[in-house]
Amino acid sequence: MVQATESESRKLLRRLRAAMAEGGAGQERLDRITHLIADSMCTEVCSIYLFRDNDTLELCATEGLNPDAVHKTRMRLGEGLVGRVAASSQAINSPNAPQEPGFRFMPETGEEVYSSFLGVPVQRLGQRMGVLVVQSKDARRFSEDEVYALDVVAMVLAEMTELGAIIGEGSGMTPLHKRAHTFRGLIGQEGNAEGHVFLHDPRVVVTNPIGDDPDVELERLRSAMDTLRVTVDDMLEHARSSEGDHIAVLEAYRMFAHSKGWLRRMEEDIARGLSAEAAVEKEQSAAQARMNTVPDAYLRERLHDLDDLSNRLLRILTGQGRDTGAERPEDAILVARNIGPGELLEYGRTLKGIVLEEGSVGSHAAVIARAWAIPLVIHAERITSEALNGDMILVDGDQGIVHLRPDENVRSAFSDKLAMQAQAQERYASLRDLPAQARCGTVISLNMNAGLIADLPSLPGSGADGVGLFRTELQFLIRSNVPRRGDLARLYARVMDAAGGKRVVFRTLDIGSDKVLPYMKRPEEPNPALGWRAIRVGLDKKGVMRMQLQALIRAAKGRPLTLMFPFIAQFEEFIDARRMVFEETEREQKLGHALPERLEVGAMLETPSLAFAPRQFFQMADFISIGGNDLKQFFFAADRENERVRRRYDTLNVSYLSFLEQIVRRCEDTETPLSFCGEDAGRPIEALCLAAMGLRTLSMRPASIGPVKHLIRRSDLREVRELIDTSRADGCPSVRPAVMDWLRSQEWEPV
Repeated sequence: MVQATESESRKLLRRLRAAMAEGGAGQERLDRITHLIADSMCTEVCSIYLFRDNDTLELCATEGLNPDAVHKTRMRLGEGLVGRVAASSQAINSPNAPQEPGFRFMPETGEEVYSSFLGVPVQRLGQRMGVLVVQSKDARRFSEDEVYALDVVAMVLAEMTELGAIIGEGSGMTPLHKRAHTFRGLIGQEGNAEGHVFLHDPRVVVTNPIGDDPDVELERLRSAMDTLRVTVDDMLEHARSSEGDHIAVLEAYRMFAHSKGWLRRMEEDIARGLSAEAAVEKEQSAAQARMNTVPDAYLRERLHDLDDLSNRLLRILTGQGRDTGAERPEDAILVARNIGPGELLEYGRTLKGIVLEEGSVGSHAAVIARAWAIPLVIHAERITSEALNGDMILVDGDQGIVHLRPDENVRSAFSDKLAMQAQAQERYASLRDLPAQARCGTVISLNMNAGLIADLPSLPGSGADGVGLFRTELQFLIRSNVPRRGDLARLYARVMDAAGGKRVVFRTLDIGSDKVLPYMKRPEEPNPALGWRAIRVGLDKKGVMRMQLQALIRAAKGRPLTLMFPFIAQFEEFIDARRMVFEETEREQKLGHALPERLEVGAMLETPSLAFAPRQFFQMADFISIGGNDLKQFFFAADRENERVRRRYDTLNVSYLSFLEQIVRRCEDTETPLSFCGEDAGRPIEALCLAAMGLRTLSMRPASIGPVKHLIRRSDLREVRELIDTSRADGCPSVRPAVMDWLRSQEWEPV
């Protein structure tokens, strides 16, 4: 047996590069690679398994096993020792493989005579690509140096796979970035879009993973590290000129940049034969594999820091900056790991869609996407590793599905869907100036949600009666410090101007949970959605609240002003917040500023507790707006970020509708105007049922007003209410089946 020493490792890599340079079809390269690895490692068997799809590994080449099994033997992720290596991203080194837990005998391969097994993952930046295996008849455990050598070779294979050098013609596999992929994520904003990928942060491509001269590569690495450290030190020095938690974050960032252990590991990789950039990427891939298994949120965040530093180091080494010169396509769909509100706003409304690996349904990116009515899918795992600039992409925001490089059948079906929606929108446009009056004569007021001054031009074209919710937090989220009162007053005045006299309901600052200000200390909370957020922040940070109220009063310039407080959970909170409004009104009057012609102060009912508030609350509030998104998740105790529980609970559940009915009755009893604001208000069937339950004002995204108005105008709310009451009396868990049957009898088809 030959020990896989450092020099042997470099020798193997050079032989591998020579084999790759010989040309030929993909299968020929794979066969040469398995032969030379088996020869160099002095084993009877070397096999390469690559993923056929996200869950299935396929034997693509072998030296020593039955050649007839190539492209026939397949196994699921986690199945057998090979599947275990792929699932865990960890090597398995066993002198007696048949005795290992999970061993699966594949008779067609003829591997029963081989006792020893060493398998290492083929992966790149956390993306599973396959498994590299060597086997021998002798019962022996492979040495640490041999494991390391095979691990390095696997890393190079991953790079070669990325570059399309070992797959394609003759291999039975298609190149990674030519395969069709489907990603299932979460709905951030409904809607559908067809376009081409535009990467927010293009991936660095390592074109030469094998180093010729270790000394040269070491010097390149150390020089790049010096540049990186200077950059991080400059960032920290600049940050110290202002206060904030970001200084502590950068301190941790700096600690990683100066880590001797990180540098030492990369130097060892270079000594084994890798180029400087390949060494950086090898350690980055290892960190990303650990990131997926670490349960501690703090440690995961630190591994993210290391990941970002690795990207910076790779850009220094390769000269591949963020601005690659790629031209943004006219039908651009932005693909990113995550993105801040300021960066997203820079792209503007021309984006056709947005796909994020991370994010949340209440994040700033989601708020902006809703404001722009741009389809958004979040938690599309691994898409930034798979997508390339210019790739065809389909975004189904209604289902939370993304089709990357779709086949012709998927494209055709999606195009038909878009065409049907376009025809429907033309039909809805004819209803723009008509009221949302049901056949029974009941008129429902349909309003739009907004968050940007740029949203307001869509008010006349949407057919909305007004703005039922203007989110004021975006102006706070996109800045690096607290906005000035004068700037806010001018912006709010422009909003009122653009509304053209129609009612605008301004919601005061709603931050916390997943909306965090970059200049405000964020408390560590086990459950931010139930923590320090919205009105709780406003009542604790009275200076910010008072400044915003002053800006709103001044913006009115004597016109009517309507504002409401978010996340009121008890009567006392509303009393305190309302008192602040009148204190600031009195103060503005003393300063000689014009007061609003009429002042309405309302509350968002987003917690079940407020539905049971004293009668005095309903009498005191000028109006109440049900915040359907939060109220629904708290009513069912189902996190709307959690796909496993979110979809189990239906808005048309009889318990939830009965609860809403109770709120309607309490408001009717005190003659308090009531509206419903949220995603469900913009879904035609849900909106129809809400109207039938007595809600006379709904607020939604502009694009939903046409479909909702269309269905209400052709329905009799009395008939719908009878269906709901019958379903409740019959003990049905949801009224949806009965309503859908009735709609089909009315020859209504959803678009």
